[in-house]
Amino acid sequence: MSQRKRTEIAELGEFGLIDTLTRNATTANKRTIRGVGDDAAVVAAGRDDAMLISTDTLLEGIDFDLTYFPLKHLGYKAVTVGVSDILAMNALPEQIMISIGVSAKLPVEALQDLYEGIDFACRELGVDLVGGDTTASMTGLVINITTIGRAKRKAISYRSGAQFNDLICLTGNLGSAYMGLQLLEREKRVLKDVENPEPQFGGYEYLLQRYLKPRARKDIVEALAEEKIVPTSMIDISDGLASEVLQICKASKCGARIYLDRIPIAKQTSALAEEMHVDPVVAALNGGSDYELLFTVPLAMQEVMRLGMVDIIGHITRETTGAYMVTPDGNDIRLRAQGFKE
Repeated sequence: MSQRKRTEIAELGEFGLIDTLTRNATTANKRTIRGVGDDAAVVAAGRDDAMLISTDTLLEGIDFDLTYFPLKHLGYKAVTVGVSDILAMNALPEQIMISIGVSAKLPVEALQDLYEGIDFACRELGVDLVGGDTTASMTGLVINITTIGRAKRKAISYRSGAQFNDLICLTGNLGSAYMGLQLLEREKRVLKDVENPEPQFGGYEYLLQRYLKPRARKDIVEALAEEKIVPTSMIDISDGLASEVLQICKASKCGARIYLDRIPIAKQTSALAEEMHVDPVVAALNGGSDYELLFTVPLAMQEVMRLGMVDIIGHITRETTGAYMVTPDGNDIRLRAQGFKE
């Protein structure tokens, strides 16, 4: 009897694994407009409207460390993670459901802190917490977020819509969340055996906020709607800029050029990166957890800059040219996704 070949997950990478697991996924219901392959599923909700649905899971020890992650902040971040997928399709979130797996080490008061953060984020975003589930966990805290949004069908932006010569646009700055995580991990190591630890965070408070309490960019989606701008493609920055550009290139069957000197990096990010001997560009390309929005618009829509919250960092090219970052001296560096990471 022949043995089934064993394939290690690392051989495929995160996105190769998703492709392998979902290659047989089909849609049998006519109300399903978009299934696997985007930030959220899209389901018809009337003649012109659509409902968008996404789900995310956060695992203790993988996505967060309760040694330094305040539970109120974790609840807030869980909502940001969920609604960001809806915003990444140029839609607005309306409802959210939170399911948790809880180990015996957490008292009720700790879970109340978690939900205080969830409630605060929901009120800030105008999102209703409408349900969820609780169960026991043997491996620490598990948080699953299901988010529901709504949009006009013609206003939804998919990853697959980028066109040749489109401008590549980015909100906010990149790498700050990753450097915030590095700061927390450094202080955890340094103070491991200290009786009364006093972590040194002075001057880097912004980086901590970007990692522990990132804000969802609902303001961008609202501003785009006000200007009547519908991006040709869109995605959120959860896995790093390089990964997200490659996702758009794959879905849209195109190439891309992004310019190193146009990637926005905060001063605190550069300062801590220098202190820790980390390349801030690598943090921006591969760090993830920034939850900014990356989108494309036609070349004629350069007025997107009027929003004041957007940088144009590159443009879409032919598929045969591949996806590259261009350095100030004109060298091309191929973009590569990093796979599973925080």
